[in-house]
Amino acid sequence: DKTPNKQKDNPKPSLTPQRDQQSIREQVQQQLNTVNKTTATKLKKQKKIISMTTGNFGFAGIVTEKLTEENYENWKECLKSYYKAQGLWDVVTGKEAKPEDEDETSPKYQEWMRKNAMALHAIQVSCGADTMSKLRGHESAKFEWQLLAEKDPPVAEGKYVPPVEVTSEITEYEPLYKAVEQGDWNTARDFIRNKPDAVREKITFNGDTALHVAVMAGQSDILKSLIHKMSPQDLELQNGMGYTAFSIAAINGFQEMAGKMLNKNAELVKVKDHHGLIPIVVASLYGSKDMVRYLYKKTPHEMLTPDNLDRSGATLLNCLLTDEIYDVAFHLLQKHPLLGFVEDIHGNYTIRLLAHKPSAFPSGNKYAILKRWIYSCISVDAQMQKDFDSQESSDEENITRSRPKTRLRQAIELFRLLAWNLLGCFVPDLNHLYHKKLRHAEAQKILKRIIKEIPKLSKSELERIGLNKAIYDAIKNGITEFVDEMIETTPEIIWRKDEKGRTIFAHAIVRRQENIFSHVYGLGAKMRIAVIRHDIFHNNFLHLAAKLSPPSRLDRISGAALQMQRELEWFEEVQRILPPKYMEEVNENNRTPGELFTKEHFELVKEGERWMKNTAASCMVVATLIAAVMFTSAFTFPGGNEEKTGIPIFLEYGAFLIFMISNALSLFSSSTSVLVFLGILTSRYAEKDFRRSLPTKLIIGLFTLFFSIVTMMAAFGSAISIILRKRLNWIAIPIILLSAVPIGLFATFQFPLLVEVLICTYGGSIFNKPKKSPCKLKLN
Repeated sequence: DKTPNKQKDNPKPSLTPQRDQQSIREQVQQQLNTVNKTTATKLKKQKKIISMTTGNFGFAGIVTEKLTEENYENWKECLKSYYKAQGLWDVVTGKEAKPEDEDETSPKYQEWMRKNAMALHAIQVSCGADTMSKLRGHESAKFEWQLLAEKDPPVAEGKYVPPVEVTSEITEYEPLYKAVEQGDWNTARDFIRNKPDAVREKITFNGDTALHVAVMAGQSDILKSLIHKMSPQDLELQNGMGYTAFSIAAINGFQEMAGKMLNKNAELVKVKDHHGLIPIVVASLYGSKDMVRYLYKKTPHEMLTPDNLDRSGATLLNCLLTDEIYDVAFHLLQKHPLLGFVEDIHGNYTIRLLAHKPSAFPSGNKYAILKRWIYSCISVDAQMQKDFDSQESSDEENITRSRPKTRLRQAIELFRLLAWNLLGCFVPDLNHLYHKKLRHAEAQKILKRIIKEIPKLSKSELERIGLNKAIYDAIKNGITEFVDEMIETTPEIIWRKDEKGRTIFAHAIVRRQENIFSHVYGLGAKMRIAVIRHDIFHNNFLHLAAKLSPPSRLDRISGAALQMQRELEWFEEVQRILPPKYMEEVNENNRTPGELFTKEHFELVKEGERWMKNTAASCMVVATLIAAVMFTSAFTFPGGNEEKTGIPIFLEYGAFLIFMISNALSLFSSSTSVLVFLGILTSRYAEKDFRRSLPTKLIIGLFTLFFSIVTMMAAFGSAISIILRKRLNWIAIPIILLSAVPIGLFATFQFPLLVEVLICTYGGSIFNKPKKSPCKLKLN
């Protein structure tokens, strides 16, 4: 009886089999959704953890953030702690040196290599991509630690002089210090009489002797007196920075003082500082050009050979090139040609240094049209190989006395000198351009001398100095002279590939270096083989041309629309020299060149559209105002009309005819300009429209606007001359002249844009074609 009652209290609905199955399916689906959400959440967390531990390992595992100038100290301490915790500190500091005597398969050698690799990897993942690119090729953790953390490049071992401790003895020499600094020899002499050893004692906290102080104070007379009281060995005393007094004189360019010290001790040119640098290298590092030339004749050349372990020769050569002392650099290379392939104390090679110095070559200097023409007309004599040895005994003599001149020769040289000086009065920057071209010629001569030695080097030596990297750097910096010389000396470089499988022509496309890419036209039958290459990502040349140009190249062109035009010109030119099927090839990302071009230039197209519309809108406002004014002026003649006939009163005057013609031309041109700019605002902005359609409209609009302004000013000037023809006629002249001011302002701000658009659109190809052979640039 109870069971039926319970069933009545809790009646169950009768479900059909279909409804029961549907309910079960819904419950299962809800459970599956819950599981999927939980799994997705876990996957997101796992991905986040993986990203933190792999992509940002340099931050989380070793240091808090990548190396910057602001966090240098914290970065250094974190990395130092990591090395000590991992037992790598001795490898980084050099205490645990590489076991050179051990076999490469020995456990000791393998253990050192493992520790060095771990320390090297820690630096690489924590220094950032920009710094990492500079460290590529170095396999020593000690080298990179000294370069980044200690900010001290590895150098040859020299005599290190520790800083002087602050003691009461140093303060005793304060009177001597003040006397020498102020040039008071009497007081200094009395002090030295009481303490004869004071001339060789360190009298400052930096470890300077009295001789150091005299040099830094520029006291030549006191220096001479001190030298008499010192032995030759005393002149070799170094301060806390490792500098002798002679080195300080070299740094400051005090030739007279240096000469006095050399007369006492000729070995001073050999004394190294605590970086292992000899005085001539120190002087070159500080940019003392005249002192470098002086010391070059005094320094034994056996100290500058490529075999010298302290790398003084290579360091000096690179410093000479950095300071543009090309005459000494070329003379040094003539004596030691292999110096161009020796690493200096900073880990740099001369061949790679030149690849990063575009200012040393004509292709790295862009001049305006006038200066470019003047530059091309200048003739230079790049004879740099001077006989320094023969000049050593006659520095004060005029070498022109060695050869008597005829009267005719003297007259010709005098005429040339007068003509040059006269031309310099009228031509701006003539002397600057002359010296610039002279330096360019000298740098090219040095480049040729270095590249001449490349065929003599082995493949391993070329890999060690990074010749391929130097070539690609030269392409990146647009140094066409570098690539020209390389192609002439070693023509096979056109087939070399980098780690991405790209040739020099592929690099020229990526870097948008049209002058270098133009070499492809001189390959003849080889051109077809050279241009159908693919890189490791299966990009053909069209894919590379479809990529966005580097910002440094885009910034050379004003306006996003013109930048887009240049990108299209590159793409079309590469497309022209490739077979049609390459337009349909897909790369590793399954994109054709056309699709890649659209993707890469999407933002540039939008920016070009905004730039074009903003320019058109601004110019249309001006054109509309001019059209309105000129239309009104057509019915309000200067001087008025006759009451009966309505004929203009000054109809018979020539100035009135000029007024009417100028007014009509201004009205027509401004109206045309308005319509053209309106057409720009309503045009479509597809990629191909930036090649000719849109630039042509902009040219017409700007030209008609400029013409309308000129004719408007002409109408204004003629109206003024009519009104003031009888009274105050002289006022019309300055007023008319002032009317040229708006024309000048417009020409200054807008006319260059018109010229640039005109040149970019109808000025011919940017590529130098055809070429029969790789060009060889020469300077007279």
